Order: sequence, then C-alpha cells, then structure tokens
Amino acid sequence: MATTSTKPVRRTQAERSAATQARLLEATVASLVEVGYARTTTTAIADRAGVSRGAQMHHYPSKAELVAAAIEYLADRRAEQLRVEAARLPEGRDRVKRVLDLLWESHRGPLFQAAVELWVAARTDAELRERLVPVEAKLAAGIYELSRELFGEDVASAPKFALRLSMALTTMQGLTLVNVHSPRTLERTWSSYRGELARVIAA
Repeated sequence: MATTSTKPVRRTQAERSAATQARLLEATVASLVEVGYARTTTTAIADRAGVSRGAQMHHYPSKAELVAAAIEYLADRRAEQLRVEAARLPEGRDRVKRVLDLLWESHRGPLFQAAVELWVAARTDAELRERLVPVEAKLAAGIYELSRELFGEDVASAPKFALRLSMALTTMQGLTLVNVHSPRTLERTWSSYRGELARVIAA
C-alpha cells in the first residue's frame, strides 16, 4: 500500500522569534518566583528556556528589560484567561463576588509573586525602576478596562467605580503581602473581606 509522506511545516522567522521570546519570558517568571530577583540571571534564564545566550541578548539585552517584558507578557496571558472565564460568570450580585474571586486568584498566582519581587528590587535599582514604571502604568490601565468588562456596565458605570475598584485591588495586594507567612488564615480572611468589598463595588 502506497503511503503519502508530508513534509513538516516550516515556521517563518517571525514565528521562530516569537517562540523564542515566549520561552525566555516564561522562564523569567519561573525564575523570579522560584529564586527571586537577586538570584535571577540572564544566563540562568537562557539555560532554563533552552535558548542560546546570543539569542537572549538579541531579544532582551539587559536583565531589567527582560523581567519587565516578562511581567507584561504574563499579565496579557492572564487577561486573556479572565476574558474566557467572564463568559461563564453569573448575573446579579453573585457576579460581583465571582469577579472579586477571579481578581483575588490573580493576586495568588505567579504574576503577582513575580511583580512583588520586582517592586522591592526597583526601590534601589534605577534601571529596573525606569523599565517598570511604563509597564506598571500599562498594567493598571489594563486592569481597569478588564474589570469594567468583568463586572459589567451596570456596576462599572457607577461614578465612583474607579475608586472602589482601586480600594478592592489595594486590599487584595495588602492581604497577600501581610499574610505571606500565614497562608492557612489567608483564605478565611479573604472570604470575610470579599463580602464587604462586594457591597462597596455594587453600591
């Protein structure tokens, strides 16, 4: 019986470049979470990603540029996931609580852990701080727009929605940082805070 052989589809240079960048950015986030910013090096990231040092330098010449790009990359991926989950959200007051839970879960994941590492390091690292400032501004704007979609126009059209959302996000960030050494009580604390925040958001 004759068989038909098919040649493997060759990726374009742009596709290969994008794949290399994705591996580097994912490896960067993993390194930040596992060993922290101080022990994260571009050489170790390249090794973790299975990418040559030359390729890493070509795409991201400095450590500060690499880690800032990694945070933005992961935030974009998380936003895509949240939009998919938004299609399954209930309507009414239950929706507000569920959206708060989704945002809370984001603060428990690798994106927030990696971001905390960079916030702390940026206090004394001018180059890193310079790279992070525009990324943080973009992320903040993105979170606001995404939250409008998640909560729905009925809630997001309230005059003080931006302020209430900021209060909720600041609470989540504070809870995560304050309770870093007591994870057993963290979820119970969030459960009690969520009800209060839901009432504020939906007011």
